[in-house]
Amino acid sequence: MKHKINMTQTRYKNLFQFLIHFIVWGFVFCLPFIIFWRDSDYNIWDKMIPHMVVISSMMLIFYLNYFLLIEKKLFQRKTGKFLLYNLLLVVITGASVHYLQTIIAPPMPKMQDKPNLDTFFLIRDIITLAVVAVLSVAIKMTGKWYITEAERQEEEKERTEAELKNLRQQLNPHFLFNTLNNIYALIAISPEKAQESMLELSKLLRYVLYENNGNFVPVERELNFIHNYVELMRIRLTPDVDVKIDINVAEISKTVAPLLFITLIENAFKHGVSPTHASFIYININQDNNKQLSCTIRNSYFPKDDSDQSGSGIGLENLRRRLEILYPHKHILRTEKEGASYIAELILPLHQINEL
Repeated sequence: MKHKINMTQTRYKNLFQFLIHFIVWGFVFCLPFIIFWRDSDYNIWDKMIPHMVVISSMMLIFYLNYFLLIEKKLFQRKTGKFLLYNLLLVVITGASVHYLQTIIAPPMPKMQDKPNLDTFFLIRDIITLAVVAVLSVAIKMTGKWYITEAERQEEEKERTEAELKNLRQQLNPHFLFNTLNNIYALIAISPEKAQESMLELSKLLRYVLYENNGNFVPVERELNFIHNYVELMRIRLTPDVDVKIDINVAEISKTVAPLLFITLIENAFKHGVSPTHASFIYININQDNNKQLSCTIRNSYFPKDDSDQSGSGIGLENLRRRLEILYPHKHILRTEKEGASYIAELILPLHQINEL
């Protein structure tokens, strides 16, 4: 499908280039009619025939360079041969054009005794053709640059898509490992709650594995996932842990990148809950007046020691890289310790589906 689209784009591009060339050369050919059509002192065809000889020579120089010499010599780094062939081509063509013009439109008698003027016209014709050759190189090089830049951007886009896919693939087992770790800890305490957690986990995995394959998803779907995750985490918590989640988003039909906020929420449950001390996790997700989605998490802070092997440690690194790709210079990520609390804040712009 992508190959067919590229072929169609190439055909349209070639047609557009042909029309541009046709219009420009057509305008140049018609210049005598435009300049002299109201002047009764001139026979237009007396001007048109020599003019056609000159334009034909210009087209010869232009397209020999455009389709042959630039591709075969200049782009192949054979600059010396390219310059030599152009020098010969311009001089021979310029001399031939000058000779034909003296036959088709011989100089007036009063100008025949001025050989310097004849030399001037010859040099003028050669310089004109040289300018045409340079113009052909400039146009061809510009087109080559545009093609190279388009290919570079396409390659960059493909690399970015591949990296995002890889980051999502890293995140999925990371999320699964962390969640299973929590359920494993619950089995010894309450098998019934562990069974309930497995059922809730299946709903979350459906979203993680199948429903967020695109770079952006509707906000409503992402918020439902976050709410279900928090409820799953509640199952294993004791009454000493105060968990509050407040979601206030008006435009839930807009889109956001999936599984960005969940990294911060996971960390809050990992580092914000103590088995021996009163703990809290407060999650606030709202939409501000600037059409931005803001997630602020405040939790008690009980950092894990080196012996705690839960999680893989890739969460925040993964999050920062995805933000750089999906929201370059358009996001705010803030994490800081404040007294006995830890605060994480992530602000993202919301988009309509057709804005992506």
